[in-house]
Amino acid sequence: MSWSLDDVPDQHGRTAVVTGPSKGGLGYYTALELARRGARVVLAGRNPDKLRGAAEAIRGEVAGADLVDLVVDLADLGSVRRGAEEAAALGAIHLLVNNAGIMAPPFRRTSDGLESQMATNHYGPFLLTGLLLPQLRESGDARVVAVSSIAHRIARSAPLGDPRARGHYRRWPVYGQTKLANLLFTFELERRARQADLPLRALAAHPGVSGSHLVVNGQVGGVQRRGASILDAAVKAVTQSPAAGAWPTLMAATADLPGGTYVGPSGLGELGGTPQVVTTTALARDEMAQRRLWELSEQTVGLSWP
Repeated sequence: MSWSLDDVPDQHGRTAVVTGPSKGGLGYYTALELARRGARVVLAGRNPDKLRGAAEAIRGEVAGADLVDLVVDLADLGSVRRGAEEAAALGAIHLLVNNAGIMAPPFRRTSDGLESQMATNHYGPFLLTGLLLPQLRESGDARVVAVSSIAHRIARSAPLGDPRARGHYRRWPVYGQTKLANLLFTFELERRARQADLPLRALAAHPGVSGSHLVVNGQVGGVQRRGASILDAAVKAVTQSPAAGAWPTLMAATADLPGGTYVGPSGLGELGGTPQVVTTTALARDEMAQRRLWELSEQTVGLSWP
């Protein structure tokens, strides 16, 4: 199907939670377009100053935008629980976009004993989605969208080992596994939602290769570090804009698509271009891996759902 921003329907009366909405990134442009069409958008991130900056920028584009800040650090399961408790005051949630992520940083173990990429990119979103499930159900027609990556194709196995065990850390293979985990989670959530007759669809999207700050943040620790501006400029010179990178997410979030759909760019190698329905690796569709990762995730975060 052909899709453009003009196809995003009116969002008045809907509440959307978007994680990782820092100004200039994929989440920011996702939030901006949803706010532009009237949604109440919950900007969920770990840095209050960045949340305020994103809100100010969106209101500069959309006068009167209905925005809510929600402080939540997906790498900290306690922070996720506190954020979900605060989000209870929002009432029904129609859309959850699990966009936030980190890419190939040096090894770091979180306060929960988890490797930081897997914690931020999978376990935190898994817990947040489960805790928000009552509010998603309340909407009567909810959608959960996971932002994955073409890097899921580099994963040679699903991340099914002890998540707190310390093995040899290779940042890029682990990143690929986290993005595979996003898809395994999405497809298992969709199956469980159907089995439980929940009014929820789970979809996934990937941005192609987008010139956000994600690479810089992972490789050199942030855009303020020495050499970061050079790397940032180099990345942007060979990639599409974050605004365009957000199109697949917006299509997955708003188009009339069945649960279990995966959306990505239509250009050569899915690197850029207008969005369309795309395919995954066979490993991402492995139902045993999907089920095993779900069960492992429940044990890891201490929440069994749905």
